[in-house]
Amino acid sequence: MGDRPRRVRATPAALAAVRRLAARHGPLVFVQSAGCCEGSSPICLGEGELELGPADLLVGEIGGHPFYADRDLWERWGEPELVVDVAPGTSDSFSLEGPDGIHFVVRS
Repeated sequence: MGDRPRRVRATPAALAAVRRLAARHGPLVFVQSAGCCEGSSPICLGEGELELGPADLLVGEIGGHPFYADRDLWERWGEPELVVDVAPGTSDSFSLEGPDGIHFVVRS
């Protein structure tokens, strides 16, 4: 990301979860979609499990793994700095952290 300001950072708890998931699943990718419901939480997948489209914008990384956001959503949010954290409980998505009893959340 060069000299550009960091747009995505993670809490220590989120980074620990990312390390555990990467050890189990290999390279990861995070996607913050513009959809409703689960679109409000980032989804963590194994690299290559989801085909990214032209609306997916690389906005940063977490623990060396890319973080994409929907371009329109990102612009509507005013290109914020996002803080990725974890919260207890699973989400209804197919995100990889669910079996660990946590889910990723985004704060700005």
